[in-house]
Amino acid sequence: MSARRVVITGVGVTAPDGIGVKNFWSLLTAGRTATRGITFFDPSPFRSRVAAEIDFDPEAHGLGPQEIRRMDRAAQLAVVTAREAVADSGLDPAGADPYRTGVTIGSAVGATMGLDEEYRVVSDGGRLWQVDPAYTVPHLYNYLVPSSFAAEVAWAVGAEGPATVVSTGCTSGIDAVGHAAELIREGSADVMVAGATDAPISPITLACFDAIKATTPRNDDAEHASRPFDGTRNGFVLGEGSAVFVLEELEGARSRGAHIYAEIAGYASRCNAFHMTGLRPDGVEMAEAIRVALQEARLDAEAVDYVNAHGSGTKQNDRHETAALKKSLGEHAYRTPVSSIKSMIGHSLGAIGSIEIAASVLAMEHHVVPPTANLHTPDPECDLDYVPLTAREHRTDTVLTVGSGFGGFQSAMVLARPERRAA
Repeated sequence: MSARRVVITGVGVTAPDGIGVKNFWSLLTAGRTATRGITFFDPSPFRSRVAAEIDFDPEAHGLGPQEIRRMDRAAQLAVVTAREAVADSGLDPAGADPYRTGVTIGSAVGATMGLDEEYRVVSDGGRLWQVDPAYTVPHLYNYLVPSSFAAEVAWAVGAEGPATVVSTGCTSGIDAVGHAAELIREGSADVMVAGATDAPISPITLACFDAIKATTPRNDDAEHASRPFDGTRNGFVLGEGSAVFVLEELEGARSRGAHIYAEIAGYASRCNAFHMTGLRPDGVEMAEAIRVALQEARLDAEAVDYVNAHGSGTKQNDRHETAALKKSLGEHAYRTPVSSIKSMIGHSLGAIGSIEIAASVLAMEHHVVPPTANLHTPDPECDLDYVPLTAREHRTDTVLTVGSGFGGFQSAMVLARPERRAA
């Protein structure tokens, strides 16, 4: 029996300066940047003091006082985003078989903000070596175990099927959706609510990335600090956010008249087994993930209309990714628009892969490719068409979206219109 085909029928996004799908797409197509100086805490002790924060009021977005007290910010983002995705899908949770409905949520760093804040409380700002647990919130255990994210989303959408958290660093968002699609293909579920969330803007995260100089020190120009593929780039800008999707088996979605954004036609992940933070310049592992994803989709390189790049804005990543695209797509790489939305909303670690999937399906929906903001100075080593500064109308039926993460993780996903893949 052939594997079942999986489609996206609902989209939810909570991103910097783009809460909700409509606002998110408006931000991207306008080429606006949501990066700014950090306001969540005093960033003055740190090397990098810029981030892409979300002006998020959980109560205004439907969360009650008990939910707010119980959940870390990353879980709050996931629940609000999942509710938007389910509403967008038109799926009636009461009419679905709860045991055939599952949840997969990706996250790189879990409840970082909650754990960081609670440590400050129990240690009296770091003064006490022996901390006092009497001062913790009653749900501190939920902050410790990332599995609570999947549980919260499952409760919110009434899912009683497979529930999983995927944590593969900065590819978590792609990998979580890829895993969910596989569960539907193999018959373990009919519907999956899948995506990723991260809210990492905290002192401990800044300190970690300061130590390896991965984030930008361009603190005097926060609005233009994220510069993927630009010759003056000097590190990524930390962000936060969530994107969640409703995935369904193709025939089931068609039978209920659902709007289909895209088919998840192919997915693959590889690891370079090379270095915890370093990348080989030839991009061979990402190229292999792309090759396998296209093979699974039964599409050749020339079918790719747009590449939604990882494009972190570090010197080594952008060179590595450019080489991988040339290796996997051949001459077609030079004819294909490529762009990085991290230039506008920063790098939300595990969440960004799912947010980039959202940007990809919206590019297909509207036949518009979002730009790479802040790209003014060409880098001779990055010589593809990176759609600088301004969004571009472009027929987009098949999109390749890719991710790269510390630890050597490299993932690729092919999204296509079902009718194009059938043809």
